[in-house]
Amino acid sequence: MARDPKYDILFEPIQLGPKTMKNRFYQIPHCNGFGSEKPLSQAYFRAMKAEGGYGACCTEYCSISPESDDTHRVSARLWDDEDVKNLSVMCEMLHEHGALAAAELWYGGPHAPCMESRSVPRGPSQIPSDFEYLTYAKEMDKDDIREVQQLYVDAAIRAREAGFDIVYVYGSHSYLPQQFLTPYYNKRTDEYGGSFENRARFWRETIEQVREAVGDDTAIAVRMSCDMFMGDAGTQLERDCLPFVELCDEIVDVWDINVSGISEWGEDATPSRFYPSGRLLPWQEAVKKVAKKPVLGVGRFTSPDLMVDAINSGKLDIIATCRPSISDPFLPKKIDEGRLDDIRECIGCNICISRWEIGGPPVICTQNATAGEEYRRGWHPEKFDTAENADNDVLVVGAGPAGMECAMILGKRGMRRVHLVEVADDMGGIMRWIPQLPGLGEWARVVNYRKIQIDKLRNVEFIPGTTLDANGVKEYGAEIVVIATGGYWVGDGLNGCTHDTIPGADASQPWCLTPEQIMRDGKDVPGARVVVIDNDGYFMGVSLAEKLASEGKKVTLMTHLGHIAPYMHFTLEAPNQHRKLHKLGVDIVTSHMPSRIEQGAVVATHVFDEDGHEQTWEADAVVLVTQRRSNEALYRELKDSVGFDTLRGEGITACYRIGDCEAPRLIADCVFSGHRLAREIDSENPEVPKPFIRERRVIERELAAV
Repeated sequence: MARDPKYDILFEPIQLGPKTMKNRFYQIPHCNGFGSEKPLSQAYFRAMKAEGGYGACCTEYCSISPESDDTHRVSARLWDDEDVKNLSVMCEMLHEHGALAAAELWYGGPHAPCMESRSVPRGPSQIPSDFEYLTYAKEMDKDDIREVQQLYVDAAIRAREAGFDIVYVYGSHSYLPQQFLTPYYNKRTDEYGGSFENRARFWRETIEQVREAVGDDTAIAVRMSCDMFMGDAGTQLERDCLPFVELCDEIVDVWDINVSGISEWGEDATPSRFYPSGRLLPWQEAVKKVAKKPVLGVGRFTSPDLMVDAINSGKLDIIATCRPSISDPFLPKKIDEGRLDDIRECIGCNICISRWEIGGPPVICTQNATAGEEYRRGWHPEKFDTAENADNDVLVVGAGPAGMECAMILGKRGMRRVHLVEVADDMGGIMRWIPQLPGLGEWARVVNYRKIQIDKLRNVEFIPGTTLDANGVKEYGAEIVVIATGGYWVGDGLNGCTHDTIPGADASQPWCLTPEQIMRDGKDVPGARVVVIDNDGYFMGVSLAEKLASEGKKVTLMTHLGHIAPYMHFTLEAPNQHRKLHKLGVDIVTSHMPSRIEQGAVVATHVFDEDGHEQTWEADAVVLVTQRRSNEALYRELKDSVGFDTLRGEGITACYRIGDCEAPRLIADCVFSGHRLAREIDSENPEVPKPFIRERRVIERELAAV
């Protein structure tokens, strides 16, 4: 299909100082866990987006010195010439696809824990980090200021040598240049503190020095936060940001505008649970009104109509994406080709960000199982080779996230016939009701995208409302069987804290319920007082607490953990989720585990109380969010009762299980499980993942220094 003319503006070239970007699509700086240590993984990951039509792609935050070491997290680095060599591969591959390459130069100040380098970071004042634990900076004197500015210059020169077209003097998310600009960090009384002119001095001087160092063939970008949501102590749009744009506009080629500090950067990388797409547009528009240079910025843009409106209404010049480019690296090309229904839209779950926060590569994505696997597994999000055993019929039992993904990829790999059988009347499995939880509506895109794709595949047939037992599977006629029957929340209180059931927990009682009974089955939660027992630690317990409190229940949320939903710290949802529950009056009880449940009460002890002192919470109803179990009955019947030898005698050559049926896990991991099996369905043993390429240094013992 041809591109709709109303989207033409998105594909107009735009000038960024000495460089021309071929269109208005820009992959913003974002982490992937590869840094400079895994250069081929880094290069292939970014180049996939360039192949998909992005006009420019940037590194993640790129450390300029061992003083700015963020270990345990993984950043890019430009410390020395070896880093230049590694990152040059990324630049070369981007240029092959006609995209510009950008490097975001980063100095963290007190936010750099330096766990690997063991260096001491420097900052405008000796204020401990509000993001890291026990991390202080050395307060900079005039010599320190000159030395750190030289670090920026040296790194910028290295970036140019590596082939980068755009160099950032990065300040937002509360890093060093913005620390100087912001009273929250800057307590100085010399010419680098106090008035706006003084607080802006370090950043402007650094931009000037970097511009002089890289010459007239490299564009200069500045990334700045307009509001830290901290009142007068934090960065302010009118007081700090707009005056800084006016002060530096003539020496900056492109402005990258966002909001927030580092301790709550979910206000910038907004979870869909709390914010719609385009949330940052008011701040970006304010900068656009005073800047003469192009303005770009993120907003979790997935709709081309919103992109066009942002440009036509004068809010942005360039559409910058992070999470949408992970979810679909071919977003620009699909708009260009008029294939809007093929866009794999980001759901805003921030599972990608959680991997960076935890510190482990690679990046993962709920929607895109190929994210991070471009080099090490050789996966392409849009290209699929024909399976060597494509002359087989495949039966996939269960149309949840894993089953849908598996059937879709098997179809794209040309299997003769794929039968996706589901006991319910539609696809989705657990993802039919999870999006009904508060704020999670966009998570339904997991189902919607796959339904659209499966409907287009003539060799994939969806068969709803059908229950298969072992005999039904055996007689179905497919050569390959994949069991994707999911998992379920236990009704007896079995949990990961005590590794035992909870006495009295019994979901067959009307006052004791599991998440499925409430959300899928529509069972009423009786009475006014509800205790939600959360031993899971992610979104389910807090979401149900929010739902029930919003319906007027008096809710107590009890967990054995030290914090409610600790995984939501990694997805950046925690601060606003805590505010939401506090506003709703939910009683939070941490570090407690029920010792028994009675009708009308939950009796619990503190997990560190060796004497077992008990406390009682009155409860008309109890919700058990304790742990999940695999729904593996069909698989076990096929393997243990019927036996795989018998199945082979019936013409079934292989039987596998995927997703929660194998082990309960993140939705992203279920999708990956289904994708991985389909990608490797013609391997020697698809049940066992094929080895992936490990980028690592391997040395001989006799060559090692001793």
